[in-house]
Amino acid sequence: MSQTRQMSGVTTSTSHYTSSRVNNSPSMKALQLEYSKLQKEPVEGFTVRLDDDSNLNKWHVGIFGPPDTLYEGGYFKADMEFPTTYPFAPPKVRFLTKMWHPNIYENGEVCISILHPPTEDPQSGEHPSERWNPTQNVRTILMSIISLLNEPNCSSPANVDASVMYRKYKEQKDNEYETIIRRQVNESKLVAEQEGISIPKTLDDYVAPSRAGALGNKNDKKPSYYSSFSNDDDDLGIDDDDDQMADAGGDDDEGSYNDSD
Repeated sequence: MSQTRQMSGVTTSTSHYTSSRVNNSPSMKALQLEYSKLQKEPVEGFTVRLDDDSNLNKWHVGIFGPPDTLYEGGYFKADMEFPTTYPFAPPKVRFLTKMWHPNIYENGEVCISILHPPTEDPQSGEHPSERWNPTQNVRTILMSIISLLNEPNCSSPANVDASVMYRKYKEQKDNEYETIIRRQVNESKLVAEQEGISIPKTLDDYVAPSRAGALGNKNDKKPSYYSSFSNDDDDLGIDDDDDQMADAGGDDDEGSYNDSD
């Protein structure tokens, strides 16, 4: 069964999972629990939604620029694609919004240690512990990306020109980097306006989702910019037992993802 919903200018198609589809795959179960937890306990700085509720392997992400940074007030869209071996292999994250950043390729793909497979690669300069492992999750990925926006890693850039420009900006030799970022932020605001997304304007607004989650969100009230993305758990075939498993396991409960499930 499927239906279409219109919320704050965003139309989402909703379809119900069959129990066999959800329970047969450890990867699907892991993604189902993570998605449910993010809907119930949102984290500051980003929102997630599904374009097609029958496909948990592709998530749409909205990242809000952190306050007191060049990215403040921005709304940056990205896709996350999960392999069938998740959480034992990392997803790919690609920005759909045009991004000028030392650690983002021209095609929008994010280059960050946490998204690299846990293999030995001496030439990368990365320690294996910095790379992906099954205890990581969507929260840790997106929080790392938000941190990376304002604190690029220029030692191994994906965009060399952006890296050089950023160094000059930090050395106060050139403001071209700041000019480009602020232009992209302004462009992203127009997209948010077109999509009916309300961007958090203050620090209190920015941290409101996680603060509500910490309090148990007793009134089930979410910020307006969050509600545009949220889907009901029932649409995913998630019952109360699954929610309890997610709550009991926490972010690091990789035990729910083994092949015996």
